[in-house]
Amino acid sequence: MSSHTRLDMPDAPALAPIEARFKLAHSGFTLNVDLQLPGKGVSGLFGHSGSGKTSCLRCFAGLEKPEEGYLKVNGEVWQDSHNGIFIAPHKRAIGYVFQEANLFPHLSVLDNLQYGLKRITRSLRRVPLPQAVELLGIDHLLQRMPDKLSGGERQRVAIARALLCSPELLLMDEPLAALDPKRKSEVLPYLERLHAELQIPIIYVSHSADEIGRLADHLVVLEEGQVQATGPLKQTLIRDDLPFIFEADAEAVVDGHVSDYDDEYKLLSIRLSGCDSALKLPHSVLGVGQPVRVKIKARDVSINLHKAHDSSILNLIPAQIVSTIAVADQAQVLVHAVVGDEQIVARITRYSFDTLKLLPQQQVWLQIKSVSLLSTG
Repeated sequence: MSSHTRLDMPDAPALAPIEARFKLAHSGFTLNVDLQLPGKGVSGLFGHSGSGKTSCLRCFAGLEKPEEGYLKVNGEVWQDSHNGIFIAPHKRAIGYVFQEANLFPHLSVLDNLQYGLKRITRSLRRVPLPQAVELLGIDHLLQRMPDKLSGGERQRVAIARALLCSPELLLMDEPLAALDPKRKSEVLPYLERLHAELQIPIIYVSHSADEIGRLADHLVVLEEGQVQATGPLKQTLIRDDLPFIFEADAEAVVDGHVSDYDDEYKLLSIRLSGCDSALKLPHSVLGVGQPVRVKIKARDVSINLHKAHDSSILNLIPAQIVSTIAVADQAQVLVHAVVGDEQIVARITRYSFDTLKLLPQQQVWLQIKSVSLLSTG
């Protein structure tokens, strides 16, 4: 757990779920969504370009006014088309972070931040300026002008400015899309801090599976303006009725904690939730007990009936098959297996599946070729 002070006390009352229903028609495209999102944590809106992610986010902000709309945030109705309610965008308690930072070029970083702070009357301010500055690590930037900042630094300032509006809802529209990989890697740890330390619910739009897997607790999958699926991230990612589970990069996200570190071989051991099984992966040292989130691609998992010996694959863990699914005219089968509280998906050939005679409830050994660390708690 971070030693930094939270923006809201941990014993603050739980926030009510966010209820949203929008029907918005554009030429050749209709957004039609009905959502109930958690009142805390990060909800990721995920989908291909043109799926309706940004249109949906703009409806949350009030920047689009759908012909049919309903939005309730923390028990307060912001929009109800049937009863003539529509709170204007500037009156909604939101923070909005765009792809581009959109800082005022003639104002210093400090003055940009104070602009966000001045939007809120003193009695309603929930986020003090020093805390927002510390949370985003921008204390050393306060006297700089925006043109003297890197892209990652500009986005961190933009996020801090959004927080200083004391939002009840933080909206983030692909905030890393304009950054190169190096700058993304600089900003992501700060987004993780928002996740860990804020009580403010965040709706995060991205087409990057890695970003969503690293940051989100809840997942909404959009396709052509419709909700394909919505639910807790880990369960939704591996649903058999979603097309991306059959794509080349299909993966499972699992949680665990650091149980050991081998300094000689630079290997991190991660104990999975709900069991004694551990995964090993090359990584720099992390503290024992630290929560982590990792991803495992389905293509990197194979299945044995018995524990393999003399294998170069580090991760050999016992599991139980939960379900299998084969798709007509495809050469591969998806096998869902449970390890403690976590589910892992393997993609194997139909030939191997038939040869091994795999069945639900069967005890097997998973060989996991590669594990990637997504985030640390």
